[in-house]
Amino acid sequence: MTLTTFSAETLTPTEHASRYLQQLCKHWQHNLQVEFTPENGTVIFPKDARGADYPGDAVVTFNVAETGLDIRVDASSPEQLDGLKGAVERHLDRFAFREDGLKYDWK
Repeated sequence: MTLTTFSAETLTPTEHASRYLQQLCKHWQHNLQVEFTPENGTVIFPKDARGADYPGDAVVTFNVAETGLDIRVDASSPEQLDGLKGAVERHLDRFAFREDGLKYDWK
């Protein structure tokens, strides 16, 4: 069985991409499968996380770019995709509270 992947990506402008990437990954490594370096991170959200019942697991990847933090979400349903985009934004905004609002332009 092949699952359809629903994906979205954004480049969030910030001078602190590596710091935020590491904070997000450290935060989620307590209860999710996480791998990261100062330049890249991957977080796997299980299909049944928090009582959900999605067709498959989702993967969020973070990459430090010259102008900010590149974020990609690969999900198994549109609902899972939208939920994870929101979760990433909320968590990143919490860590970036000193900045005047981060920008997300999901494509």
